Amino acid sequence: MSDDARIVIELNPREKRLYDRLRAHVASGELTRSSSLWDLLLLLPDFAVLLFRLLRDDRVPIAAKTVALMGLGYLLLPIDLIPEVVFGPIGLIDDLLIVGTALSRLINQVHPDVVRSHWSGQGDALDAIQRVTSWSEEQFVGRIRSAVRWLRREH
Repeated sequence: MSDDARIVIELNPREKRLYDRLRAHVASGELTRSSSLWDLLLLLPDFAVLLFRLLRDDRVPIAAKTVALMGLGYLLLPIDLIPEVVFGPIGLIDDLLIVGTALSRLINQVHPDVVRSHWSGQGDALDAIQRVTSWSEEQFVGRIRSAVRWLRREH
């Protein structure tokens, strides 16, 4: 869906959730960087809130809630594959990949309308999840395959 075709629904301020108000405040500022990775990293808080909200929804099956809990658990653990303390914002890549994978798996078990009803981010939730999983496949799966092929040729 293009940005021009986006539908904006204005809610009564009392109906807005705290996170939605905070996100709107942050999103109103202009970004100084314009990279696809930066844009994807900005989805991480939206994904975390989505997982949390899906955990609380009675329409979500227990198996899907387990996946959501594991994704949130990784975010909350102080141990990371790429620590933010050392690498700064780049350290959020592993968090984004884990949470994006959890959501990708979860949407196979939950009706899309349930997922969309809890989405605070811009655009469609399913499109955002697809963007992250596609990016991770392009960046990592392709490189891992290339490395494996290179190792096979060398030995």
